Amino acid sequence: MSFEVHILGSNSAAPAHGRHHTSQVLRIQDLQIMIDCGEATQLQMKKYGLKKNRLSHIFISHLHGDHFLGLIGLLSTMHLNGRKTDLYLYGPVGLSEIIQLHLKYANTRLSYKIHFKELQGEESELILDHPKISVYTIPLQHRIPCTGFLIKEKPKPKKLIKDRISELSVQHINTLKKGNDVVDDTGKVIYKNTDYTLPAKKSRSYAYCSDTKYNEDIIPLVDSVDLLYHEGTFLHENLERAEATYHTTAKQAAIFAQKAKVGKLLIGHFSNRYKDLSPILEEAKTEFDNTALAEEGKVFTIEE
Repeated sequence: MSFEVHILGSNSAAPAHGRHHTSQVLRIQDLQIMIDCGEATQLQMKKYGLKKNRLSHIFISHLHGDHFLGLIGLLSTMHLNGRKTDLYLYGPVGLSEIIQLHLKYANTRLSYKIHFKELQGEESELILDHPKISVYTIPLQHRIPCTGFLIKEKPKPKKLIKDRISELSVQHINTLKKGNDVVDDTGKVIYKNTDYTLPAKKSRSYAYCSDTKYNEDIIPLVDSVDLLYHEGTFLHENLERAEATYHTTAKQAAIFAQKAKVGKLLIGHFSNRYKDLSPILEEAKTEFDNTALAEEGKVFTIEE
């Protein structure tokens, strides 16, 4: 079962050097969700073969334009394409008002329903409890309210040893898949779980830390995730600029990843001042070797 992170945009502030504003699409099992929706997002989806109407959930980190100005266009296109299925949208205070204001003056009534959840952002909270994934907020430190997201797969059923279960009932099989023993009315074990099953496949995790100052307070929230995206807008030689604009350097992002004991680090949200990104990658790798650039068109897969 898939767990893929598709990078649609990687630049900060304004598009430059062939890089676009921040947006990512996650394909998790049969779910397709989006995190941030900067300008040109729907064009990037078309370029990389991602279907708009398969999106079920969209998460917006904050209201700086490079993270949400593509949203109205995407919502409008899904309406023009005749979408009927509900869409679940999560974002900061003010986002719903912006959308409603646009629809009002465009005299548009969408062909589908949007379920909007407003994010407060001060503390981590569970915002989506889906049968397949759980999504939690990650409080970030930026110039305006900004939220990261932690996506965790739910525990998976154990694998059955097929040549041992042929004579068992469906009820017994379902009990074993959940990791339980089958017992009779007296509590005696009839079928021991470990005799009929193999360990379940691992549940995977992804953390998305958008625009933020370096903040070790959130390390416990992302501890040991399989894949971490953390902004690395500047090289460390521009630390003063990073701190003034509430951003992080590549070196700081890598130190954060090392302290959080993550499996792999993705660096993104690059400043326009860098046409060549290789120095950013090199700087991060000095602190955390398993680092990659979150560049347009790249797909990062988390294996089971």
